Amino acid sequence: MNETVNKETVPAIAPGLRFQWEEAQDCHVLLYPEGMIKLSPSAGEILRRCDGQKTIDDIIAELNEQFPDADLADDVMTFLEKAVENGWIRT
Repeated sequence: MNETVNKETVPAIAPGLRFQWEEAQDCHVLLYPEGMIKLSPSAGEILRRCDGQKTIDDIIAELNEQFPDADLADDVMTFLEKAVENGWIRT
């Protein structure tokens, strides 16, 4: 997969995956036909904003507003690059 990720990219959860809160796991998860990916709290916060409407810059701005004491831009970009590589999101 050679998708480019930059701050103008508009990510969305990849077709075939479903993002949801899983009460039994006490975390956000990505569901796919063969199983489930349990997400860390930070991964859940990022992916719940990947709605196909917001740019990565918008997502970073929202996260910076919610977590003002953290410098998140590099971590968000790194995570989303990995999410594209893993096929979790499309751009």
